[in-house]
Amino acid sequence: MYGVVAHLDSNTENYIKQVWKELSDKALSQYAEEVQDRRPHITIAGYDSGVNIEQFIAKFDNFYESKKQISINLNSLGTFLNSGALFLSPVPSREFLEFHNNHHKNFEIYQTSAETQYLPNNWIPHCTIANRLNEEKLKEAIVYCTTRIEPLTTTIVEISLIKAIYENNKCIKSPSIHSKVLR
Repeated sequence: MYGVVAHLDSNTENYIKQVWKELSDKALSQYAEEVQDRRPHITIAGYDSGVNIEQFIAKFDNFYESKKQISINLNSLGTFLNSGALFLSPVPSREFLEFHNNHHKNFEIYQTSAETQYLPNNWIPHCTIANRLNEEKLKEAIVYCTTRIEPLTTTIVEISLIKAIYENNKCIKSPSIHSKVLR
């Protein structure tokens, strides 16, 4: 599986990594340790392994070459129902939603390989803080994060194409195989 992910400025990335560490130290979540070299991100799109990656990268380079950085606000904490996931959610500004929609319009030829939860009108933009939590740990993580995390104004500074690598049906690595720093 491949993902197109938005990376945040270094201050925000370090802030979120610190929260991940604190949740790990409190034995609430090992989200940061589950996947090698995990970085905070917002997934823009996901594609199955049927994508011709060389062609995709060429299109990716062309599309993201002139894209500008986008300012976003992360000021709410959420969870997906029955998921055990906890995330920060960005305010869905027009600029951010158009950025997402434009990606999917430009990469429409890959729609049959696209993961539907990331398509326009299905997408719930989020930056995961913790996942696979049981009910008790989820409650504790929510209480901790609502007092620990401040509203964040951040910038999407880079878009990466990552490849999820699985072992025993569990993602163990998701290296960036290509990336573009936004202007």
